[in-house]
Amino acid sequence: MKSLPPIFSFVVVLFAGSAQAQDPVARGQALVAQFCGRCHAIGVKGKSRHADAPAFRTFGRSIDLDEFPRTLERGISGGHPDMPEFKFSHDDALAVRAYLRVIQQ
Repeated sequence: MKSLPPIFSFVVVLFAGSAQAQDPVARGQALVAQFCGRCHAIGVKGKSRHADAPAFRTFGRSIDLDEFPRTLERGISGGHPDMPEFKFSHDDALAVRAYLRVIQQ
């Protein structure tokens, strides 16, 4: 089997990278891992590292996921002093919601 010339390999890598960047669920997962994973359980399993941080897989039980992106855009801070304040762009807030919907239990 012939291998592709290097230029074709480069184009394929760029295309694959841009497709992943456009996937809102993957983008949302990356965002919550970066900003929230130090305290919250962000996957379908596991325990939150901070006792006051609810697992993201149960958020849909206590918050309206349809409204959550607006909260993220305005800026979100927790009811305890350990939670930093976060403010997300519109697209990032929608991506976070997309990810949260996928992991709800």
